[in-house]
Amino acid sequence: MDDETEILSGGDAPAGERGPISNLLRSITNVLATIAALAHTRLELLTTEVQEEVHRVGEIMVWSLVAVLAAGIGLFLAALVVIFLFWDTHRLSASLAVTGAFFAIALIAALTLRAKVRARPKLLEATLAELAKDREQLERLL
Repeated sequence: MDDETEILSGGDAPAGERGPISNLLRSITNVLATIAALAHTRLELLTTEVQEEVHRVGEIMVWSLVAVLAAGIGLFLAALVVIFLFWDTHRLSASLAVTGAFFAIALIAALTLRAKVRARPKLLEATLAELAKDREQLERLL
């Protein structure tokens, strides 16, 4: 074997005496393995966050439905009681008061819902933060 082939292949020399090409290939392999490990970790974080978000949204929807149904039935029955109490004397005033109360509750609920939607955390916030850190570290290395 000539000297050039031995340098390119690394030959049978010990690790410290291998050629520069062999060291370069080993370094590239290590970098690629590191990048693959980073990508794997970030994908695991992404799937965990998506699963948590789906679970959270599902829980919110179920409890919202229960609350709306229970409140609706309760308010309807309360409205009937008020109207029946004032049936003989002020049935129109009682009906208007109950209707106004329903509109006030609807307005408060709409404003609360708008505030909650605006204040929700950004989707995949932790994943995006970790990817930004990775990008910064890679830029420093290059």
